[in-house]
Amino acid sequence: MITQEIIEKARRQVDAVQASLQRRQTSDVNFEDDYLKAVTLEQRTDIQVKVIRDGKVGISTTTDPEDVEGVIQRAVEAAEFGVPASYEMPGRQAIQEVKTFDDALLSLTNTDMIQLGRGMMEAVKSYNGEIKAGAGVNRSVAQVEFANSAGASYRQEHSNFSLGAGGILVRGTDILWAGYGLTQKNRLIDPEEIAERAIEYFRMAERTAPMRSGSLPVIFTPGGLSALLLSLGLGLDGKNVYLGASPLKGKLDQPIADPRFSLMDDPLIDFGAGSSSFDGEGLPRQRLPLIENGVLRNFVYDLDTAGRAKARPTGHGPSRSYTNLVINPGERPYLDMIHDLKEGLLVDSYLGLGQGNPINGEFSANVYLGYKIENGEIVGRVKDVMLSGNAYQALKAITEISQDRDWVQYPYTGLVPYIQVEGLNITAK
Repeated sequence: MITQEIIEKARRQVDAVQASLQRRQTSDVNFEDDYLKAVTLEQRTDIQVKVIRDGKVGISTTTDPEDVEGVIQRAVEAAEFGVPASYEMPGRQAIQEVKTFDDALLSLTNTDMIQLGRGMMEAVKSYNGEIKAGAGVNRSVAQVEFANSAGASYRQEHSNFSLGAGGILVRGTDILWAGYGLTQKNRLIDPEEIAERAIEYFRMAERTAPMRSGSLPVIFTPGGLSALLLSLGLGLDGKNVYLGASPLKGKLDQPIADPRFSLMDDPLIDFGAGSSSFDGEGLPRQRLPLIENGVLRNFVYDLDTAGRAKARPTGHGPSRSYTNLVINPGERPYLDMIHDLKEGLLVDSYLGLGQGNPINGEFSANVYLGYKIENGEIVGRVKDVMLSGNAYQALKAITEISQDRDWVQYPYTGLVPYIQVEGLNITAK
């Protein structure tokens, strides 16, 4: 393996060294405005070398597998000006197996992918011929290697499969984009379901409804929950905690959310979009409870931040990236939650989210896809509505969590429910 070759060649010059490699092949099919727009194939190799020399860290990268000597030398040179190392590279440890590769994706041809995309696009068009429809199909396979001079050595194969459908509907000055997509590591995504979910968004938006300003109950869809998860993810980041930027600093083992709210990062879900057995620093992935019954349990640390904060690294790689964020479900379907509301707002997506001060929990964004709830029914799509509040206060004001859950991709990959929050600020024109 190239990673082992790098370790053998570099260890004579440095105190410690690690090497990671990813070979990826990606096929992508895109339909736009009712037509096939592009079919692309990309192959790429990424190599990263990190060294510790004289107590300092140096990092270098390359996309050329023949550049072994060069990438080592650049890492060694970078260490002269690098930050002090606050950790030692971990030795080999037992890793937990998780399914991350589906052989069935290897037989999926570009012709197959074009047919899948065209079928989803035509399904959307059959609902409403005025929609300028689009669809996307993406398949990738990758081999990931990791090794270091402390004896760690791992290898894993990954596959990813994504389907999406949607489009744009223009009626006078009203421009509506709606769609739905899903990514996972096996082929078991139903294109008919993807198209039907996209159609449902258009169906819900056929009528518009006026919305009044005020403090009203809000139900976040799994996609709409990004307003809360963006802030929460930043607050749970161990680097932000160490630097004193997180409002959650000093609150371990204290309640920070409604007791019904539990959040875990789970990299060991078979074929989950973010699943893997080891991180980019040679640590085993593990399930990590972040919030249990409303109580803060853990922050997310990489090796460097853990060393500085005198904490335990959590196996989330050098950028402290979440894998699969999982929120425990509630007891009732989300439609029952809607039926119980006399007046409220169902929020699915935003324009301008994250432009405020998300690390402190503050959010203020225009609602892009949102629906007025009146007397237990969705009566229409709202326009020119802004939603604002504080994510941490909202987590304490949860009134119900749905039984239904869905996979989302933004701001983090996760399996999350619908969540109802009492009394958020709605501003309508």
